[in-house]
Amino acid sequence: MTEWSMKDGDLVPDGAGGFVRLQGEAAVLQRVLFKLMARRGALPFLPELGSELHLLYREKPSARPSLCASYVAQALEGEDVTVTDVEYAEEGDVGQVTVHLNWQGKDSVVTARLEENG
Repeated sequence: MTEWSMKDGDLVPDGAGGFVRLQGEAAVLQRVLFKLMARRGALPFLPELGSELHLLYREKPSARPSLCASYVAQALEGEDVTVTDVEYAEEGDVGQVTVHLNWQGKDSVVTARLEENG
């Protein structure tokens, strides 16, 4: 599967008037990160795309790690990856989700940064 490369929410230009395309593992990792960062329900024609990670700050700090793992599993349901571990940490108003996953026998890590007001 091929995906467009994105950085800070924008397509990455290829220098020849087009955009950089990703394939294989890079495409999967980008898609996983997109699904984690997109707010579930924000796209009317794809209401189940995305995660509810932005809701973590409504919960007690002690409940956030287990909820984070649930939100990650929900967001990546149907994706051709196996989540092997989810870590959640926060410092001040910034949370960080680290997802360890396996795709076609290869272990990878995706990290998403969450801001309380974001």
